[in-house]
Amino acid sequence: MIHIALYQPIIPQNVGNIARTCVGMDAHLHIIGPTIVDLSDKAVKRAGLDYWDDLTLTQHDSPEAFFKWADESAGTMYAVTKFATTRFDKPAYRDNDILLFGSEREGLPPEVHKRFEPEQKIAIPIPGAVRSYNLANTVAITLAVAMSNAELWPSDWAPKDGYIAENTF
Repeated sequence: MIHIALYQPIIPQNVGNIARTCVGMDAHLHIIGPTIVDLSDKAVKRAGLDYWDDLTLTQHDSPEAFFKWADESAGTMYAVTKFATTRFDKPAYRDNDILLFGSEREGLPPEVHKRFEPEQKIAIPIPGAVRSYNLANTVAITLAVAMSNAELWPSDWAPKDGYIAENTF
């Protein structure tokens, strides 16, 4: 299982979309506080997040609490950042690795960047004429590649009844 860590997220819709991706790809979502996003049962139900009960979620009250957990985990942590020199599809991801994403406005603070070696800072190239990618899209792209590289996709996967791959629109 890959771990997705969101550093003090501020946009509820991104958190909801990322949570849905984590449920679908069987990833563990970590929310690093403090955050202004309301994750109470009432807020989740009001938002209609019917998959929330299937989410593997850990909320960390502070960056210190998260990094204490991460330092004790067996996986390698990668910071997804525009300041990276390593392309996101190059690491040899393994089960239990952690992908850390900064907040939508601030990214990751300098003190967090200092925790990572250059090869642990990864980025998705932007060959087109946009300034950045949406956080939820960045998580989905990076998580899918990490799962592929770590060979974590189910080997017995088959389309569900009624699913027609070439007619998905």
